[in-house]
Amino acid sequence: MNFDPSDDQRLLRDSIDRLIALESDMAHRRRGAALPDGWSRELWEKFAALGFLGLPFAEADGGIGGGPAETMIVMEALGRGLVLEPYFATVVLGGACLRLGAPAALRAELVPRIAAGSLLLAFGWTERQSRYDPVDVTTTARRDGGSWILNGAKSLVMHGDVADKIIVTARVAGGPRERAGLGVFLVEGASAGLRRTAYRSQDGIGAAEITLEDVRVDAQFVLGEPGNDAALIERVLDEAIAARCAEAVGVMAAMQRLTVDHLKTRRQFGRPIGDFQALQHRAVDQLIALELARSMALLAAMMVDAPDAAERRRTIAAAKVQIGRSGRRIGEEAIQLHGGIGMTMEYEVGHYFKRMTLIDRSFGDADWQLAALARAGGLFVDDDGD
Repeated sequence: MNFDPSDDQRLLRDSIDRLIALESDMAHRRRGAALPDGWSRELWEKFAALGFLGLPFAEADGGIGGGPAETMIVMEALGRGLVLEPYFATVVLGGACLRLGAPAALRAELVPRIAAGSLLLAFGWTERQSRYDPVDVTTTARRDGGSWILNGAKSLVMHGDVADKIIVTARVAGGPRERAGLGVFLVEGASAGLRRTAYRSQDGIGAAEITLEDVRVDAQFVLGEPGNDAALIERVLDEAIAARCAEAVGVMAAMQRLTVDHLKTRRQFGRPIGDFQALQHRAVDQLIALELARSMALLAAMMVDAPDAAERRRTIAAAKVQIGRSGRRIGEEAIQLHGGIGMTMEYEVGHYFKRMTLIDRSFGDADWQLAALARAGGLFVDDDGD
């Protein structure tokens, strides 16, 4: 199998790498974090101008027509740059909900606005009691004529503090943790009855707690098929996990590079500490962990469009397990090999480790995904289910 990128993918990689190199060093990041939104609208406009915001959407809907491989390229670069802008929330998470669940007329209306940078999305699927289970939903939706009325709350909504529209899951029938009875709804951020409590996560990304009290959603803003949207939600989350894995590879690559640079320049006993063989071995262990993670992230991207949902779920769970393990190994080694400076707010590597830790905790940490993989029978299951 040929894993070499195409010419278009090379151009994409070069374009995003140049932008990140120019705009996303720690000085730019600190300035962006100090802005009212917690990120730079100017940089967001540059993303739009270069076509990154329309990347995964079909050309017929106003997008570029890219796929999971192109999303992986961009997300890895954003991980290397510790980007604060809402690319993941709007283009990957919210975008997947629209691509997979929205009717054509709604896609035609919203996708060009996303690609132009004028529409921000967020996806609220987590609730306080649900942890990582996407079908543990107590938010309710009931019909009222041609509309739906939503009541409930969503937690840890990434970039929910600034989103113009928020996509939420709600239960139209059944009890908590039942797969049947779920719906997905696109809610205006300024809707009457919607309240947000905004905050910053540990890695500086904006988030919000969302409360819905008799929030009305018109029929044209219903995604998928209310009552049967569990498969849609799981497909969106699988795409999100694959993108998060790619972002994690970028984060890990940056931590590994910073560690090797430190070993080459930090002197002890009159020589660079990288001359000591024991530390060289630990740097090599970092590299091995990084390449394992890169391979699994690539596998996850390849499986995003797999027609077999069970196989896709097992493979992406396995990728998330390796990403979590590699990220922890690389991060802990990076902090220890840097010494005290690695824990300071002034130095980069600690910020990368925070981002890596939150990536591991999002959408199911390594332990949770490993348990899910075990319940599914492991990564490789034969035709008889054994």
